[in-house]
Amino acid sequence: MDTILIFDRLDRLEKLLTAHKEVLTFEETCDYTGISRSYLYKLTSSGTIPHSKPNGKMIFFEKRKLNNWLLQNSRKSKAEIENEDLRHTLKNKQP
Repeated sequence: MDTILIFDRLDRLEKLLTAHKEVLTFEETCDYTGISRSYLYKLTSSGTIPHSKPNGKMIFFEKRKLNNWLLQNSRKSKAEIENEDLRHTLKNKQP
């Protein structure tokens, strides 16, 4: 088997295993979010991203909290805004 193919399959298997975990390590969090190591360190040191340090050294991330953090400050699509405007207009229409 081709070495590149083996590494690709191994990478996919690692991602599948990470997908089922509830708590991620620092490295797994970098892979999961696409955030670089240096930026993730900056986020943890500033307290911007939710994390745990149970024994003061290793950093862990709860996937549920991480997902909530990643999805904060969402923006509505144009269609959602137009639907809200239409609902508001119809609701406040003078008889």
